[in-house]
Amino acid sequence: MPVSSEQFREIFGSFPTAVAVITTVDDQGEPRGFTCNAVCSVSAAPPLLLIGVDKQSQTLPALLSTQAFVVNFLAASGQEASQVFASKSQDKFATVRWRPSDLAAGAPILTDVALAYAECRTVQTVEAGDHWLFVAQVEGGRTDAREPLLYCRGEYSIWSGLVPAGR
Repeated sequence: MPVSSEQFREIFGSFPTAVAVITTVDDQGEPRGFTCNAVCSVSAAPPLLLIGVDKQSQTLPALLSTQAFVVNFLAASGQEASQVFASKSQDKFATVRWRPSDLAAGAPILTDVALAYAECRTVQTVEAGDHWLFVAQVEGGRTDAREPLLYCRGEYSIWSGLVPAGR
């Protein structure tokens, strides 16, 4: 018998994860986005990543239609943005500066709160339980020397140094 949904969330919430905001545009060119911690690299050659999207997400129809998105990995300054994009707010982009991606169909790049971003084109979608998985090729991106925002056990934290374990 599988574990309960609550126990599953407790297991996966017990270790720190990066905080990302996935952005895209809908059929009318309006920006859409949500906070996501289900992001992982898949392949370096070709460069592929995977995101998990809840079937109830208000952004899902735009992702399925546009087939392009940006993964904005948040810097320490992005906690408020993470909370806004995790909400059901209709105007999530009102409090963040962004510019459209040339490589991901105009999907927003969150210029002030991202420490890195990946501009992506979907190559495969897979239905998996209560989520859709999007495998995407990374067409472009950038990194900045900012501290990353982390999430663990329901709390935000900042990674304030890259000190090897055991030292």
